[in-house]
Amino acid sequence: MQLEKETINLLKEAVEKLGSGFDLPEIQHAYDYDAMKEILGQVAERMQDNYPYFHPLFAGQMIKPPHPIARTAYLLAMWINPNNHALDGGKASSEMEKEVVSDLARMFGYSQHLGHLTGGGTMANMEALWIAGKLNPDGLIVASDQAHYTHERVCDVLKIPFQKVSSDRNGRMDMTALEELLKSRKVGTVVVTMGTTGLGMVDPLDQVLKLKEKYDFRVHADAAYGGYFRLAENLRSDTFKNYQLMEEADSIVIDPHKHGLQPYGCGCILFKDPQVAKFYLHDSPYTYFTSDELHLGEISLECSRAGASAVALWATHKLLPPVEGGAFAKDMAKCREAAVLLTQKIKADTRFMRINDPDIDIVVWAVKGATTVEMSEQADNLFAKAAQNDLHLSKIKIPVGKLELTDVEMNSETVTCLRSCLLKPEHKDWLEEIWKKISDS
Repeated sequence: MQLEKETINLLKEAVEKLGSGFDLPEIQHAYDYDAMKEILGQVAERMQDNYPYFHPLFAGQMIKPPHPIARTAYLLAMWINPNNHALDGGKASSEMEKEVVSDLARMFGYSQHLGHLTGGGTMANMEALWIAGKLNPDGLIVASDQAHYTHERVCDVLKIPFQKVSSDRNGRMDMTALEELLKSRKVGTVVVTMGTTGLGMVDPLDQVLKLKEKYDFRVHADAAYGGYFRLAENLRSDTFKNYQLMEEADSIVIDPHKHGLQPYGCGCILFKDPQVAKFYLHDSPYTYFTSDELHLGEISLECSRAGASAVALWATHKLLPPVEGGAFAKDMAKCREAAVLLTQKIKADTRFMRINDPDIDIVVWAVKGATTVEMSEQADNLFAKAAQNDLHLSKIKIPVGKLELTDVEMNSETVTCLRSCLLKPEHKDWLEEIWKKISDS
């Protein structure tokens, strides 16, 4: 499979048009283009030492190639290299950022919001938990044991108390365990994961919101990976319902550099209450004088940020709006359909054992064996043979207590299982080929 190159010609035309907008004296550049050509050739060779992240047979980790429009718009913006901290550093790109952040807020049903792009989900979650700590200084922050490790680490950085809540057998936050904690501790914020990165499960937001009425805490929805599935129309009814309730969350994180077709790094933090802007107030002696409008640096913990990320996302939204029923939404449904098809094949194969029915597009399964050690060894072998067969999967260790094992000797605490992230819409069309390679391994 060749890398897409048609946009190189589009980029050249766009650079010419960009340059025509500046009526300035010509600059004579003294670049050594021959040396640059040689070095770029070396870069190309070095970059060949990568897995084929762009190909449908890379079905392991959560790496999705940026759309050509995003990649090209990002490169075009780099001829200017805008900084979206202050308007004088990123005049056009700051406006584009406000527009795309509003698009994402509307996608989640927010009628008003405060938000901005970030370098990724970790920084976005840090801002959400930082605000949570400001609003509830003594409140505990809790998340499922299947939530991303960033929450516990960020709380340690922020010196905010954190505690994990156990998950149920399906990998969703256990509501009984959560309520027991709510009864005994002052909880300020509950982190609800809308698509866990390990098992691909969606926490029961509907039940968390019912507990919120009783115990009064904030809800932060970590939708860094799974947020765009709000647009998919082929989710199970309970998963669909939880996504539709996201407008009730106090804050939301989403990563456009995952399912949003963007280059790394592009995250987004959204707050339902714009009044949290008061916690960001700070003085800068030189950056905010060019406009009385809101500067993005005034509502962000990060200072310098790549305006090119906003430009790339803006261009992508123009081509593929994140709206229900659109082409982008249909592609999200294809990812979900690929996961359903793979799960069905796993269920029908006597060699394998499904771990759960995924809520979104991540499938996890075990290879059967007489003992749990043997199961792990079988998974390791299949993983290696699949890679030799050009199919790239990933692995995950699951505690034996989370597995429904019968007639299996439990001689280890965990079982290594296979994991596949079917986050490219092409995965649906390639599913038969993927399954053939799994079967042949």
